[in-house]
Amino acid sequence: MAERVFTLSQVAQHKSKKDCWFVINGRVLNVTKFLEEHPGGDEVLIESAGKDATKDFEVIGHSKAAQNLLRKYQVGVLQGYTFKDEDSKEVPSKESKKKEMSAFVIKNDSIPKYAAFVEFFVPLLVAGSFFCYRYLTSAAQITY
Repeated sequence: MAERVFTLSQVAQHKSKKDCWFVINGRVLNVTKFLEEHPGGDEVLIESAGKDATKDFEVIGHSKAAQNLLRKYQVGVLQGYTFKDEDSKEVPSKESKKKEMSAFVIKNDSIPKYAAFVEFFVPLLVAGSFFCYRYLTSAAQITY
């Protein structure tokens, strides 16, 4: 059986909560029925709806069970995408069906390291400056 071929513009028409499609590794997925089951919440999926979500999917670090779920929701392939050998094989999973819905989520924290320094010392500097100003102005008002 030949798989249906979709263009990215066709996938882009399916980006609502009632009709949610996206592309991962060249596979066009209809995840509308999976929205409520997704461990990360439906907002994450709706945010990627209608686009190629391959990078988002890979950055998160999904489990093998989650990678195997891709085939379940696949409705076709993206036009012009050539599959690598590892893309076409099913990822082996030793997890049970009950654990199939669990996912390992890693948040990408893009805050620079110096931000913690700034967030702590700038308010401290402002507070210190305020108290110095108050001390100096109150000392100037005292007359002997």
